[in-house]
Amino acid sequence: MNGYSILIGGKAGDGINQAGLLIARIFNQLGYRIYMYYDYPSLIRGGHNFSIVRATKNKVGTHQNQIDFLLALNQDTIDLHKHRLKKTSNVIYDSDGVKSEGIGIPLKTVIQDEKAPVISRNSCLIGGFCKAAGIKYNILEQVFKKHISRDIELNLRVAHRGYKEVKELAKIRILSKRPLPLLTGNEAIGLGLIKGGLSTYIAYPMTPSSGLLHFLARIAKDFSLKVIHPENEIAVMLMALGSSYGGEKTAVGTSGGGFCLMTEGLSLAGMSEVPIVVMVSQRPGPSTGVPTYTAQSDLHFVLNAGQGEFTRFMVSPGNAEEAYYWSTVAINISWRYQIPSIILVDKTLSEGVFSFDKEAVKNLKEEKPILWDKKQPYKRYLDTKTGISPLSFIPNKDAVIKVNSYTHDEYGITTEEPQMISLMQDKRLRKEQYLIQDLEKYETVNFFGDKGSSVALLCWGSTKGACVEISEKFGLRVVQPIVLSPFPVKQFRERLKGVKKLISVENNSTGQLVRLINQHGFNVDEKILKYDGRPFSLEELESDLKKVIK
Repeated sequence: MNGYSILIGGKAGDGINQAGLLIARIFNQLGYRIYMYYDYPSLIRGGHNFSIVRATKNKVGTHQNQIDFLLALNQDTIDLHKHRLKKTSNVIYDSDGVKSEGIGIPLKTVIQDEKAPVISRNSCLIGGFCKAAGIKYNILEQVFKKHISRDIELNLRVAHRGYKEVKELAKIRILSKRPLPLLTGNEAIGLGLIKGGLSTYIAYPMTPSSGLLHFLARIAKDFSLKVIHPENEIAVMLMALGSSYGGEKTAVGTSGGGFCLMTEGLSLAGMSEVPIVVMVSQRPGPSTGVPTYTAQSDLHFVLNAGQGEFTRFMVSPGNAEEAYYWSTVAINISWRYQIPSIILVDKTLSEGVFSFDKEAVKNLKEEKPILWDKKQPYKRYLDTKTGISPLSFIPNKDAVIKVNSYTHDEYGITTEEPQMISLMQDKRLRKEQYLIQDLEKYETVNFFGDKGSSVALLCWGSTKGACVEISEKFGLRVVQPIVLSPFPVKQFRERLKGVKKLISVENNSTGQLVRLINQHGFNVDEKILKYDGRPFSLEELESDLKKVIK
């Protein structure tokens, strides 16, 4: 067997996400590569939460519908997921409150005996799972001691009770591969921004971007970061622009609804040429939509947000390594060109957990912006060949550093003179020509699978995981544009050479990437679209693919 899938479920408040992470970390210690999908409703208490941990020999980026172990803290977990079971699957459940076939552990009784809090039931269940899977107790103990911060001895006692309640059913072998760090996509983005010199992060919490705010706040002291939570997203963007104006490399994070409130500030960044990085993590809309689920439906909104015309850089990474690498690129480009950079992700990537292989990521360093050399009187908006004006920051006794939301001249003084209006607009838009040339040194369009195949899957963002894995089974090519603005037409055309059938795979209802590539003269033959708030599972994509491949 190439790997294992384990589903643990309960209600909100049962600690399902953390329980899933503990299982993922146990398999990580055994040398497996991890992907974890977390599913939960927009409820503080109640509802049904579940995590699917996939542990494999090689890196993967999607979950499977079929599972090997079902761990049930409540009856809903059995009733809602029994269709996922195979003949060889094992069910472990709380016999004090759940009716099922399989292995029952009296979780309520155990925690009452040990005088443990109710949330400790998941520790007991994980203990039982480890015994059933043939995982030695010392591995569980090692992971618990490293990753549980409170009541560790109590949790270990409860886990050991669960371990003793179960007979061994399988023997999961230890692989020779070294454990890798486990990161969510949000955490990878945060580390990439820090690599690029981030000094200030400002955000108002909004699922699924909130994890980035919490992560950076948790590590702020380690990296001398300022992490600020203002009263709303309008304040976030305006405060961030003030921070960047003062010379602080600044980023903000939000989802679609919050980005709506930021768009006027984004346009201000375009006119005032103040660098800013914006992380937008998509969820279904319109309006509130399904706030704790996933979508890829904001592409054109983000591409066209803000009044007027201005250059922007936008990337959409597909896994943790890409999120780390391209977040560093984004902050470097934002400060080099003095433009907004946007990192467009979704709930699947933001909150998914990945084995992170830093050695697979090309090394990047923080780049310094072009600074004023003091040889000439300072013009904040000096008209240059590239459109990039040298920067200076307050306080500077030798320069007047004026930024302006109005059309302005080279000094930043408001103007309505026709020739100057055109001159300054040409200057701002000229940056894109040089940015396109600059991006040729990067792999802006990824290329996977059978590169000689005449049938290709087109994907972006988190759909990469399912597409790359299924391409191996069908012998297909996979083409994944990472940079979406300015669109890398030259590299994209090269990746499509020899392709006779192009199939787009997207988590939206209209084919938004298809619309984007149509604007650049490329056509798609078939579309596979999923827009129920859930990402593609491996089996779902396989079923849909069989319908369009003839």
